[in-house]
Amino acid sequence: MRPTQRLRAALFTAAALAAALALPAFTAPAGAAEPIRIGELNSYKAQAAFLDPYRKGMELALKEINASGGVIGRPLELVSRDDGGNPGDAVRVATELLTRDKVDLLTGTFLSHVGLAVSELAKRRKVFFLAAEPLTDKLTWSDGNRYTFRLRPSTYMQVAMLMPEAVKANRKRWAIVYPNYEYGQSAAETFKRLLKAAQPDVEFVAEQATPLGKIDAGPVAQAIADAKPDAVFNVLFAADLARFVREANTRRALEGTFVVSLLSGEPEYLDPLKEEAPTGWVVTGYPWYAITIPEHQKFLDAYRAAYDDYPRLGSIVGYATIKSLAAGIAKAGSTQTEKLVDAFEGLEVDGPLGPFVYRASDHQATLGAFVGTLAVKDGRGVMVDPVYVEGASVLPSDAEAAKLRPAAD
Repeated sequence: MRPTQRLRAALFTAAALAAALALPAFTAPAGAAEPIRIGELNSYKAQAAFLDPYRKGMELALKEINASGGVIGRPLELVSRDDGGNPGDAVRVATELLTRDKVDLLTGTFLSHVGLAVSELAKRRKVFFLAAEPLTDKLTWSDGNRYTFRLRPSTYMQVAMLMPEAVKANRKRWAIVYPNYEYGQSAAETFKRLLKAAQPDVEFVAEQATPLGKIDAGPVAQAIADAKPDAVFNVLFAADLARFVREANTRRALEGTFVVSLLSGEPEYLDPLKEEAPTGWVVTGYPWYAITIPEHQKFLDAYRAAYDDYPRLGSIVGYATIKSLAAGIAKAGSTQTEKLVDAFEGLEVDGPLGPFVYRASDHQATLGAFVGTLAVKDGRGVMVDPVYVEGASVLPSDAEAAKLRPAAD
């Protein structure tokens, strides 16, 4: 090659390289629809056992919805942040999602006091908020507002689901153990009120309110044993539940004692106990291995294909959260807040546990839960004889709910 040819070749190569470097890393197709941005915040670090499966459930729903064309001609995009497990951080994170990330709506939260803080922010800023997991009754009743809806069955609903078995046991001396924050306090107060109404001669002989995530399980189990109750209502979950069960087993603190327990049949909290799982407890939970309806089988097959794992209750909640938002946006035909609120009032959603509705009266979903008895099978805890209780069957009437929301709007 002559010197002149070599120079021309070099100049051509340099120009081509410069042109290539000037191209963006990704060019969206002309006319591509703007995504609908869902701002989601949760206590991922603090409550990983529930929220890792929850995230997977959300991702599965997103893939299904976007693969079928999205909603109102737009794909869904999830913008997730950790809320630090406390109200102050949650409000800051939610505000950043709205102002910096420009999300169209808010969803998520796990802990009840965190959910209440974000709900208040939603009311103040007039932004739509679907609370996925917080269970406190205040969220939809005394502290409810126009802009907040809730997916999961509340503490009132789940206590009411357990109440028939508690009353049928006809035990007089009850002890209560619960985490000492909004969820535990709400559940304990509801249980005492409903049981006292059904069984006026009942006595509450011990009450252990423990710090969330920091239970001193030995003394707690011993204090309950020393009170000599013939029945116990447990509201502990996650690591606190495991520690309590192990100490109670070691000390034989609950031998011969009838126990009803919120959440203890959820795989997130039952599976780690393995053969130490308490037998005979009446619980709410999610027996994924015993649900035969077609909607759940379809979800189970898709989840296993995606993650090579079985779902937890968090998976159901995450999946149903995104499906609810998609249904609400489709009904509203918009992401505009006031239209979304109107669309969610009376919204019908098809979920893995069957159809449910968001009530207009109190913004509570009628999603239900399973009630069953704990047993040990093949070295692990399971729920036996589980029965699905429809959420609508344990909710007060619309007229009664309206009285519980004096300052909702």
